[in-house]
Amino acid sequence: MKSPLKLASWLVAAGRPEGPGAPLNTPLVPASNFARGGERTYARSDGTPTWEALETVVGGLEGGEAVAFASGMAAAAAVFDLLPVGAQVVLPQDCYQGVVALAEAGAARGRWRVARVPLEDTAAWERACAEADLLWLESPSNPLLRLADLAAICAAPRKPEGILVVDNTFATPLNQRPLEMGASLSVHSATKLIGGHSDLLAGVAVAREAALAQALRKARELAGAVPGALEAFLAVRGIRTLALRLERAQENAQVLASRLAQHPRVARVHYPGLPSHPQHALARRSLKGFGTIISFELEGGADAADALCARVRLIRHATSLGGVESSLERRSALPGQAHLPPSLVRLSVGIEDVEDLWADLEAALG
Repeated sequence: MKSPLKLASWLVAAGRPEGPGAPLNTPLVPASNFARGGERTYARSDGTPTWEALETVVGGLEGGEAVAFASGMAAAAAVFDLLPVGAQVVLPQDCYQGVVALAEAGAARGRWRVARVPLEDTAAWERACAEADLLWLESPSNPLLRLADLAAICAAPRKPEGILVVDNTFATPLNQRPLEMGASLSVHSATKLIGGHSDLLAGVAVAREAALAQALRKARELAGAVPGALEAFLAVRGIRTLALRLERAQENAQVLASRLAQHPRVARVHYPGLPSHPQHALARRSLKGFGTIISFELEGGADAADALCARVRLIRHATSLGGVESSLERRSALPGQAHLPPSLVRLSVGIEDVEDLWADLEAALG
């Protein structure tokens, strides 16, 4: 899966049809079944050229074998489905609420046991590697932007058949490549930065070992968790500009985080690119870029955060993240997020002019 191309070039070139007369772009193939005699018979089991193009691009970016899914949660569910009954699962304390809900639902049915460990406690994660069947890491985490020392944790001795997963949605493969450090899987919600335009649902899991990728394909087939033809087409088209979008949005995020940190109505800013972040040194050492997500807490509690969300005009008050448009929301208002500070706002920074974004934030802050 390795390529001599730089990643920014791979984003543009990979997964395109080859040969004289071939279309320049990957076509949308809205087919469920295929004529007998070829390599495909039925899309759910054999795939389509459209979603295989997405797998080629993302797999090459991560340096592994990619499997595309209907959503990021479908990819996560397929990973959990590989676990034996009674498995030990370890999650970060700060973790995407969908994965937490999935893990807790399985634990309630006796499928597995769940433990929670702070991302910052590297020694605890290293100990867990020797015992856990599944270690699920996010770095940076959602929404507090905590970091894990992935190099150290991935290098720790692991239980035989143990799976170490890194949710790489926030960082993208352009900022970190977990498989190179020794992770078993790198998982993405392609709905976010990979698609980049808030117009699709898709997920991708990238395996370091071919056997694990094949197991995920089988889980996808049995569950029917396949990506739609249009969604795969849009994801391929969106990922072509990932390098440009990420560069611009990260530049914007750094400026906004620095200004928010100086604003009298802002109590605290969570962004790895700020020297005030408790893991800034680790971020500088382990990430090629600090990402497009900022979380910040307001003076005045939940009411102040709700007022900010209602007052912005250019920035959209909406859930999810990773689009070309900036968006924000008060995270603790959502189910399963009561552990977060009441005034925490998660801001997904887009590619607009940074001065327009700041003017909108400043006016909304009053």
